[in-house]
Amino acid sequence: MATLRRLFHSSLIRTSYSYYGCKGGFLGGSCRRYSNVASPEQKVLKFEDQEKLLANANDSFSEEEIMKIRQEYDAAKEKFLKIPDALEQMPKMNPKGVYVNKNVRLDSIQVYGFDYDYTLAHYSSNLQSLIYDLAKQHIVDEFKYPDTCLEFKYDPSFPIRGLYYDRSKGCLMKLDFFGSIELDGCYYGRRKLSREEIDEMYGTRHIGRDQARELVSLMDFFCFSEACLIADIVQHFVDAKLEFDSRYVYQDVNRAIQYVHNSGLVHRGILADPPRYLVKNDQLLRFLKMLKDKGKKLFLLTNSPFYFVDGGMRFMLQDSLGQQDSWKELFDVVIAKANKPDFYKSDHPFRCYDVEKDTLAFTKVDAFLPGKIYYHGCLKAFLQITKWKGPEVIYFGDHLFSDLRGPSKAGWRTAAIIHELNSEIMIQNDNSYRFEQAKFHIMQELLGRLHATVTSSVKSEAYKSLLRELNAERQKTRYKMKGMFNKSFGATFLTDTGQESAFAYHIHQYADIYTSKPENFLYYPPEAWFHVPFDIKIMPHHLKVSSNLFRT
Repeated sequence: MATLRRLFHSSLIRTSYSYYGCKGGFLGGSCRRYSNVASPEQKVLKFEDQEKLLANANDSFSEEEIMKIRQEYDAAKEKFLKIPDALEQMPKMNPKGVYVNKNVRLDSIQVYGFDYDYTLAHYSSNLQSLIYDLAKQHIVDEFKYPDTCLEFKYDPSFPIRGLYYDRSKGCLMKLDFFGSIELDGCYYGRRKLSREEIDEMYGTRHIGRDQARELVSLMDFFCFSEACLIADIVQHFVDAKLEFDSRYVYQDVNRAIQYVHNSGLVHRGILADPPRYLVKNDQLLRFLKMLKDKGKKLFLLTNSPFYFVDGGMRFMLQDSLGQQDSWKELFDVVIAKANKPDFYKSDHPFRCYDVEKDTLAFTKVDAFLPGKIYYHGCLKAFLQITKWKGPEVIYFGDHLFSDLRGPSKAGWRTAAIIHELNSEIMIQNDNSYRFEQAKFHIMQELLGRLHATVTSSVKSEAYKSLLRELNAERQKTRYKMKGMFNKSFGATFLTDTGQESAFAYHIHQYADIYTSKPENFLYYPPEAWFHVPFDIKIMPHHLKVSSNLFRT
């Protein structure tokens, strides 16, 4: 294109300057001089001629490029009928792998710390229904919401982790890595908003600083029931044509969720029927014993009360432990009701907990004694007592803010436990997903070239037809990829277009390494060096399928 423009431009320039025309050749005949001075009218005409010539050249070039893009698209469509054999040769990511955001040398780690819920303790999907039902009962009984709310049922297919709720507008949404609203991931109640409605409500897909102040994040595993209950209540008020303040909806639901946890309702419900809610885990015991055998120090730091942790650990490990309470011997320090994230910045003192009497001692805690249980406390006192230095400590947790943000700022190494990682990697490894991902990348590439090619304000029919087909194929592919994860919000780590989500951003920010379960470390030697991959994208567990797959 640039060459064409230069050729036309130079030829037009030559016609606008004076030259000597010679009849009969350079040596013989008469020569006549042509003036290099033109009238204003002539100059305008010549400029218009130049523009017409350039426009015609551009249009001619555009049509050729459109034809090329059309041919490439038609050729690719023939290959869309069958999954390429080359997919079988592509590497697969390990669902039980440990993935690295920052280099970590395990040989330099001397202390391993663990959260309890969704880190050491594995729960079944029944737990979310229990939390949901207890919270909706509390909202009706204590906050006087309509009795019809008791008819709500938890929908496990609706929420994912890492959503945001807009308190000012009542929208539940998924954001991408850069803080923009996912087009097919913004709901008002249980109704998905269209692109036009999002634009009308927010003016832009990108969430600005002022709008971000109204957002609350739903990041831990308990947020599934919270997100679903918020959406169900908003939808109920809309259907009943009742006036409501979306701020109060969040405030009341959040208070109800906190109540069922802090009151012990959830804890008692789980311990009343452990097989229904807890998953036994012999591999966890193997991992903890391996660390002890290697001379590592272990501590447990949880917000849950001791009786709940004790009941859960006994059940999960009862098939492997000789004595029912011997799980405590695995840990050098056990701290319950720690009140994270306040634990990392407060000055609260530790108190020794009497298991038999269910009371707290009044004596000052200046040492952690074997077999004792401690409540409350703070990071400052913890480090003073243990003398453990930041870089030699790694802490495992599932909540990116409550569990990991504080330790990462304190200099500890951090490991995020993300249970969804296992299933999402298995989906990404599947040939059908990779097939759709490669198709999507082709559509993106061809659309980019098509938009860059056409410079004329008048679009040809060939252009319009190709644009419609490419957009339709891209949309169909995008929906297929999303539907393989979650029908409402898609993947936890990815947007519908294959880019990283806001949840992925927080993992990248606060987790040095991440995996689906702590016991996945059994697959690595305890002296392993975890390095960031040389071909790092944003999330190291993602594998990008190239559009060239269909061109080989």
